[in-house]
Amino acid sequence: MMPMQRKVCALLMLFSVLGVAGVNAESDGDPRDPWEGFNRGVFAFNNTADEYLVQPVARGYRQVTPAIVDQGIANFFNNIGEIKNMANDLLQGKASDALVDGGRFIINTTVGVIGFFDVASYIGLKRESEDFGQTMAVWGVGPGPYLVLPFLGPSNLRDGAGQGVDSYVSVTGAVDPEAARYGMSLLDLLQVRASLLGTEGLVSGDKYTFFKDAYLQRREFLINDGQLKDDFGDEDFESFDF
Repeated sequence: MMPMQRKVCALLMLFSVLGVAGVNAESDGDPRDPWEGFNRGVFAFNNTADEYLVQPVARGYRQVTPAIVDQGIANFFNNIGEIKNMANDLLQGKASDALVDGGRFIINTTVGVIGFFDVASYIGLKRESEDFGQTMAVWGVGPGPYLVLPFLGPSNLRDGAGQGVDSYVSVTGAVDPEAARYGMSLLDLLQVRASLLGTEGLVSGDKYTFFKDAYLQRREFLINDGQLKDDFGDEDFESFDF
């Protein structure tokens, strides 16, 4: 198991134990978030780390990276993610979607120059995002309590465990040496964070509650393949990638 996988699994087990002790004390709040006190503390830590560390580095990345290169990097990591998408579509019984994922990967890896150009989207093969958290939801596994993970952000017990499973089919996770693997992960993080610069004005009200509701509704949107029962439409999620 990779070092990050071990950390995620250990955190999930620890939070499960903490939740047993703390659920009664916080049960009067949001039933989806029985560990709110703990989660708010982690959220504050993540927010501080983002403000003073991640954002400045992301701004530097944005300043020195031409737009066409930035888009190529985003396409490259999206292309790597097609392997995860295809595996989870197969596990969910969505064979036709898995074929699209596989087709996208082959086309973009070859014609798209190892994924730097999204040729597949240009010819009408739409990209969908799948992960093992969604797969478990399709299988009937409940989300469990809402959970904010240090550095990783919004999640829940099911989706947090799913991240560990997805890492086994991640091309990035198989890269050696270790320095190259972490370098690729850092580049992916910086590209995503830089793409979100300037969206802070979309946040209204209590920041913790805003991100919690956005994450939970985004997950519902993905699990149900875009079919929501409320007015929170697709366009509300385009600026966020949880």
